[in-house]
Amino acid sequence: MKVVIVEDEKLSAEHLFMLLQRLDNSIEVVQYLDTVKATINAFREGTQADLLFLDIHLADGSSFEIFDQLHIDVPIIFTTAYDQYAIQAFKQNSIDYLLKPIVLKDLQFALEKFSKQQQKANRNLIENITMAYQQLNKQYKIRFLVKKGQTIDTIPSTDIHHFETEGSISFLTTVKGSRYPIDYTLDQLENIIDPKYFFRINRKIIIHIQSIEKVHTYFNSRFAITTKLIEGDSIIVSRDRVNDFKMWLDN
Repeated sequence: MKVVIVEDEKLSAEHLFMLLQRLDNSIEVVQYLDTVKATINAFREGTQADLLFLDIHLADGSSFEIFDQLHIDVPIIFTTAYDQYAIQAFKQNSIDYLLKPIVLKDLQFALEKFSKQQQKANRNLIENITMAYQQLNKQYKIRFLVKKGQTIDTIPSTDIHHFETEGSISFLTTVKGSRYPIDYTLDQLENIIDPKYFFRINRKIIIHIQSIEKVHTYFNSRFAITTKLIEGDSIIVSRDRVNDFKMWLDN
């Protein structure tokens, strides 16, 4: 782990380094800084660290002045001889707040707290990457098996105009106007058809993007769609779906 120590008292900086080494000798102090100005310049020039130890009182002012000029994403453990700055410290990207003289037990607690937060952040990152990968590699249904009388046929998803539900039955309508009952609810369909091409505009209709001829503004912040093969209120986009519908069209 790489750390930066901002401390204007040399003995305090050396004491902190010694404690860090006792807890974990793999910790590397990549830079010592002793003023507000030097800290701002260092981070503007690209200083990188996993953790920042920041004394509140520095030779040329309060370290809180740094945040007036600079956005620092690095997690911070504040150090000071005065406890009245705790609230202000935690408004920043603070892991903990250590009072001087720093003792080993308090430093260990702060580092463990930092480690737990990093593990959680790493888990969240891995989960987000995994979800994105699964979405990119998800296999969507490309055809549907339909039955009309004694005949069984398959309909490619590219030939589907829309899906519609009436009562407890769902129907598939093709671009040529053929209509077939299917064994899926609209909720189930939303999870198996490609969202790049299909959108559920309301509780009754999922429509293919190629089936939309025009979109109009409508009463109460909703949209109305001009399309063949659907009539009446079924072509109204629900108010709670309008923003997602606009994003879908834009993509």
